[in-house]
This record gives sequence, structure tokens and C-alpha cells, in this order.
Amino acid sequence: MAKTFYFRHIQIFDLVCNDKWKQPFTSSVYFLGVLCGSFFSGQLSDRFGRKPVLFVTMAVQTLFTFVQVFSQSWEMFSVLFFIVGLGQISNYVAAFVLGTEILTATVRVLYVTLGVCLFFAFGYMMLPLLAFFIRDWRSLLLVMSVPGLVYIPLWWFIPESPRWLLSQGRVEEAEAILRDAARRNRVTAPEVIFEESEGEEKPKPEEHHSPLDLLKTSNIRKITLILALVWFTLSMGYFAISLNTSRLHGDPYVNCFISAAIEVPAYVISWLFLRYLPRRISASASMLLGGGALYFIQLVPPSLPSLSIALEMLGKFGMAIGTALMYAYTGELYPTVIRNTALGSCAMISRVGSIIAPYIMTLSTYYKYLPYILLGSLLVLSAMAIPLLPESFGHPLPETIKQMHKRKWLKCPSLKRMRDHLNSSMMKPNDTRLQCYQILTECI
Repeated sequence: MAKTFYFRHIQIFDLVCNDKWKQPFTSSVYFLGVLCGSFFSGQLSDRFGRKPVLFVTMAVQTLFTFVQVFSQSWEMFSVLFFIVGLGQISNYVAAFVLGTEILTATVRVLYVTLGVCLFFAFGYMMLPLLAFFIRDWRSLLLVMSVPGLVYIPLWWFIPESPRWLLSQGRVEEAEAILRDAARRNRVTAPEVIFEESEGEEKPKPEEHHSPLDLLKTSNIRKITLILALVWFTLSMGYFAISLNTSRLHGDPYVNCFISAAIEVPAYVISWLFLRYLPRRISASASMLLGGGALYFIQLVPPSLPSLSIALEMLGKFGMAIGTALMYAYTGELYPTVIRNTALGSCAMISRVGSIIAPYIMTLSTYYKYLPYILLGSLLVLSAMAIPLLPESFGHPLPETIKQMHKRKWLKCPSLKRMRDHLNSSMMKPNDTRLQCYQILTECI
């Protein structure tokens, strides 16, 4: 929605000449609301539950999108746009985490890619089509707010996360949800669903977590800092390219539709990656693809604008894959007690990038290809940092901070042999040096 109204409000509120600075700032206001929503919704969801936050923030987004229809000034429009952004990211993250925690491993991968991301792409594709046929921005806003009413009956069909209930010590409620699910699927539930294990760390119901827990230990601190870089880069690159589609050669509505349609195969591929490939390899490769495509734009001759557009779309293709992968990957790395807070915090950091995104393409006034070089460099840097994260492929979701995955470094069997030889007291010094040389050459 931010992409459409970024240009519609220019004509309505006459944002030209001295007021031209308000053009990119309007989109930044929306993303500032997204940033604030990312910060607060994660903590609220970990404190009060996934389901209440999901439906309350959906109501906020729907209500204030409708109120925007009655905007009489740019200031009023921007304030309401801020609140819409706050609600939008809050329900997106809450729904993502809720589905991640309810569904089993195989279905969870399907949900976070083809479920969440693919339908996001379909909605994105519908936007330029609606904007093409509905040229009045107030009518367009009205049409976009009506579907929010469809979600009201879903309150009685979507359960709370059993994992979150367990983390709060509400075992009976979690068992009731699982027994109801077993009944619906015609499966006989065991008499005792949750058995207490000796020595197993159990979350305390009165224990509350904050974003500071994301920096609590050395392991979680490294994970958080690397993810902050990756999320920031993906968000800034994704929205910079998306907002730039109307400035590209050709019809702006067609370009916007192509920009949306390119995400459909990207999310299908991300589903295949999540299903069959390790997280680090797939995420790093997708970001290298995006960064490489943006780098090559500067090599395209001016007489081939279509090739530049193709490379720009290929760059977005790689970033779309990376974004879908990182949502799932991040949810798998963090434990239940802070999963929503972690995803919300990562989304908040990423929105710093999206706030900057409207200004990235203005760097082309200094050097035409500077935006692409900057984005490509950040993507390559992030791709190099991802292998430093733990691998979560094939591992169960952690429940507590102590259960978080730790990175396993690649091991060379010959180096282990060398260490064993060096620790052996039976070896003569000269023999030790000779065998160390032989063992090291095996690793080259």
C-alpha cells in the first residue's frame, strides 16, 4: 500500500516544489509506524499471547485504513498512515509466529513460504490492478479496508499457541487445544500429553522477557547482531527496489505488477529450499544472487534499459527468497519464550532500513549506479555473515534460551589427528614436526 500512495498523494496534496521533500518522507512515516509496531507487538505477544495481539492489530489496521479515506491534509494522512503501518506489521509477525508454533515441521515450512509469503505476493499483485481501475485514492482505500471485516469470524476458529501456553505454565489450556485438534483429525490423544522430565528446564509462569534477553549471552548476542545486519539489508534493498519500479522505463502499473509477480516463483523456490536444503546455504546463496544482479546493472549499456530492469527484478527475486527464508530461519533459531520478541525486534531493525529505502535511489543524483553498488555490497556482506549462524535444519524448535542452537564449526579429521599427535608424549620432537606437516598438507 505504501508503494501506491507514495505517488497518489503527490497529486492530491500538491507535494511539489518546496513541499517535494514530503514525497519520500510520507513512505518513511509509514515505515516508522512499522518500526514501532515491530518493537511493541513482539513484547505484547510474548506477554499476552499470539491470538489477542493478532486480532487487535488487524482491527487497528482495518479501522485506520478506513479513517484515512476522510483525510483533509497531508499531516492528517501521514499520522493515520503511521498507525496503519503500526497495525500491519504487528498482525503479520503475530500470525507468522502463531502458525510457526502450532503447525508441525513439514506443514510449518509450507505455511511460512507458500502460506504467508505467497499470499502476500498475490495481494501485492492485486494492488496495481485495483489502482489501475480505481483512480480515486479514497475509493481505493475504502476497497482495501473492507476485507478486514472478513477476519472477524476467524476468532472462533484460530486457537492460541499451545507452545506459548506451555511457556506460561498454562498446561491445561494447551492440552485442551491439542485434544480438540486430535478430535477434529479423528486421532486418539494419549491420556497424558505433557509429561514432566527430570532435569528439564521449565519456564516459570511469572518470568517475563524483554528485548534485552536477545543480548543476554554470548551465543544469543552473536546471533542477534548477525540477524540485525541481514534483516536491515534485506528490508532496505527490497523496499528501495520496490519503490523504484514506477521510475523505471515503461508503464508504472505494469512495472509494479511485474515487481509483484516476480515474488511468486521466489516464494515457491524458498519453500523448496526450506524443505530440502540447510538454512545457511540457501539464505547465503539467495543474497549472493541478489547482490550480484544489482552489481551487474552498472555494466549494462544505456541502449538496453530492458536488461537493466531484468537485472533489477532478478536482484529483487534474490532478496524475496532471502526474506522468506530469514523469517522461517529466525523463528527456528530463537526459543518459544522470546520468539515473538525476537522476530519483532528483527522486524524493527529491518524497518530502519525500510525508512531509509525511499532515499536510497536519490543517491543516483551523485552517481547513477551508486544505489545499486551500495545495496549489492550490503547483500554480499550479509551473505558472508550468514554462515556464522547456527544451523537449524532438521532440529526441533528450542523452548528456552539454554536450548538455543549453537554453531557447529566445520571439522577437519586430519586436524583432530594433529592435535592428538601433539598431545602424545610418546613422540620425539622431530617426528612430531614431520607428522604435523604431513597432516596439515592433507587439509589443503
